[in-house]
Amino acid sequence: MSMSLNQLYRVIGISKQAVHKMLYLNQKRNDEFEQLNRFIEEIRKDHPTMNLRDLYFKIMPDFMGRDKFEDYCKQAGFMLKHKKRHCVTTDSRGVKRFPNLIKELDIIKLNQVWQSDITYYEVGDKFYYITFILDSYSRRILGYSVSPRLLTSHTTLPALNMAINTRFSSDLSGLIFHSDGGGQYYAKEFLKITEDLGIVNSMCKHAYENGKAERINGVIKNNYLRHKHIDSFKKLVKEVDRAVQLYNYEKPHIALERKSPIQFENNLLSLERQKTAKMTKSFDAKTNKTLFSEGIEPSEKQGKKTAQNQNVFFANLIES
Repeated sequence: MSMSLNQLYRVIGISKQAVHKMLYLNQKRNDEFEQLNRFIEEIRKDHPTMNLRDLYFKIMPDFMGRDKFEDYCKQAGFMLKHKKRHCVTTDSRGVKRFPNLIKELDIIKLNQVWQSDITYYEVGDKFYYITFILDSYSRRILGYSVSPRLLTSHTTLPALNMAINTRFSSDLSGLIFHSDGGGQYYAKEFLKITEDLGIVNSMCKHAYENGKAERINGVIKNNYLRHKHIDSFKKLVKEVDRAVQLYNYEKPHIALERKSPIQFENNLLSLERQKTAKMTKSFDAKTNKTLFSEGIEPSEKQGKKTAQNQNVFFANLIES
């Protein structure tokens, strides 16, 4: 005798909504543990001997207290006496993951791929979190956020909204958004925005598969922030703003022919305008030749119409 899920729910005395809520909460908790694992790993690279108690007070996770944090770290193999760690992998059960769409992809234009990552920065006895989103082709930082907490609303959402505003006139449908498997990148509110804009999500399993975003973390922290006296969250926000501006407008890249990201993008736009001007000139010459051959004098009105069409063409070019 077969039984439908609705019948099963009635038999065991639980509603369908309650089951879905339980599944959602379980996945959310798995996501939180995934992000926690990642930050413990990153912190241990800089502080190899930091004990669990100090780790807790540095990270201060929102979803667990000190004792539960230490118990979890012991079970996950983060105790210092363990030479080999057996933590939850990025493919753990219940964790949603998108396929890696940029592996071996030839990135040839702006707004083809955006990459993002979240890193931490230590100020005094506390960690803060910095999220970056960059255009993979030009290396320009399009969006970023600085936050005292790891919540989606504090990290990836404001960075994504800033990136979208930076490219406000561009059609982003088909854009690949690539990141690691952090829960902030597949939270419902984050995916709602990408889905509405036609952005395709992509994720990696290993840090080296998100290399450009990982390198941005190091460049901003080591080349800019660490050379400043930062003693508060407010000062950190100010210095990140400054670092991003300097990086985007002034830092040359070998891959960009020694241009800064902004210079590189402006150069691309200039080349496209020159190409468009040549195409328009050729089109106008052919049009006038046809009109004269038919005994028709190109009117001033037609000239204005052509100019308007050119303006529309340029506007569309800038947006594309």
